[in-house]
Amino acid sequence: MAWYPGASRMELQPESDAQPAIRPTQFILHSIAAPWTARRTYEFWRDSSSLESHFGLGFEGDLAQYIGTETRADANYQANRRPDGTGAVSIETASNLKHTDPWTDRQMEQLVRLGVWLHQRHGIPLRVCRTAADPGFGYHSLHAAWSVGGTACPGAARIRQFRTELFPEIERRAGATPAEEDDMTPEQARMLAELHRDRKVAPWQYAGQLERGDAWQVLRDAATGAAAAVAGVQELKARIAEVGAPALTDAHVAALADKVASSPSLANRIAELVAEKLAARLAE
Repeated sequence: MAWYPGASRMELQPESDAQPAIRPTQFILHSIAAPWTARRTYEFWRDSSSLESHFGLGFEGDLAQYIGTETRADANYQANRRPDGTGAVSIETASNLKHTDPWTDRQMEQLVRLGVWLHQRHGIPLRVCRTAADPGFGYHSLHAAWSVGGTACPGAARIRQFRTELFPEIERRAGATPAEEDDMTPEQARMLAELHRDRKVAPWQYAGQLERGDAWQVLRDAATGAAAAVAGVQELKARIAEVGAPALTDAHVAALADKVASSPSLANRIAELVAEKLAARLAE
């Protein structure tokens, strides 16, 4: 089991020893709908509930760990432990009684530090979970399979913070590039990092503003963006030919088209760039 050095250890027994091991692939954030300290949350798990989270966080930034991150905790329903042995690390955070308040600055700082550590310690990828089983970061209400009967946790204010402040800051401190670079050369990754260096808006920051028709338009625009990328190479081919340098062949252009179509990371980059332009239009 793994224990985060930045948290006070308040080990729950017998759960810590009795519950099965997991391979952590997700980090899911909760609000406990109570203004409790990390110790009070520990006492609640110990004395009044058969459930528990891995961590608890109070308003003042007091952070405690109750179960090692490689042991199952039972705050995330189907994400607690899957048949393949993967599971989610969970944290309960103090809030008002209706979980309508934002995280405090001290809570935000602790969540960022913990998120970076989980990425570094367990390899949890720096992305928002796209499906209930997809590795990454999320909040309790993000996917229905993470709760019994649905939930609004951690509340609208904290969901906005997660998408616009918290997760982007975890990415920044962890040294993340905007998307996975697995199918790219180091030089391609460097060029795309330069392209994204000055990004101000992430696609998830305006997702709630889009109607269904707008979402379909984003998809159509992404396809147009892929076509534009290929057209750009064709234009480059023509310019190279004009100056007498060795020209790109039609095979090169076709290969790029195939690459764009088959690579999720490249397709995501194109979609993000198009989405940012749409966000800018919505903000006008």
